[in-house]
Amino acid sequence: MKPVIKKAAEPVEPKKAERKSIAPPIKLSPSQLNIFPIINQRPIAHKPAKAAPVNEDKTRYSDDELKEFETLILGKLDKAREEFKILKETLNRNNDAGTDATSGGNTKVLEDGAETAEKENLSQLAARQLKYITNLENALVRIKNRTYGICSVTGKLIPKERLIAVPHTTQSIEAKMMKQD
Repeated sequence: MKPVIKKAAEPVEPKKAERKSIAPPIKLSPSQLNIFPIINQRPIAHKPAKAAPVNEDKTRYSDDELKEFETLILGKLDKAREEFKILKETLNRNNDAGTDATSGGNTKVLEDGAETAEKENLSQLAARQLKYITNLENALVRIKNRTYGICSVTGKLIPKERLIAVPHTTQSIEAKMMKQD
């Protein structure tokens, strides 16, 4: 038998209604390329939202705003003083309890080490709390002087959001970042 050779089928053109028009590639000038940044550039990295812009014309916060900050600081100051009082009482109680017990042998030596470590931790906490209280009191003085909220480094207003979060601060985030560099 003879092998059957088939002819390759010739491409059949679709009917005019079935034809899909393919647009020729668009050529853009360099100035037109700026309209399509996603196509021509790498993706833009997500940047965290910035704090609300501070009015650059403002040189200080208004008296009403200072009054709001004063109320906030006074509340934090009362709470900080109460915590400091509790830390101080705990330290005093631990000091008094340590002098009473004289028996116990080896167990007493182990307990003394743990008590000493606890006293050191409490002392550090009390010192930090006292520093925080002092900083809050200094902030109240700045409110009275109407210099509260002005960065000590840049001289610009510290954003309200920062002052609400850290009411005793004297520096803006910008100044803090300059310090770290």
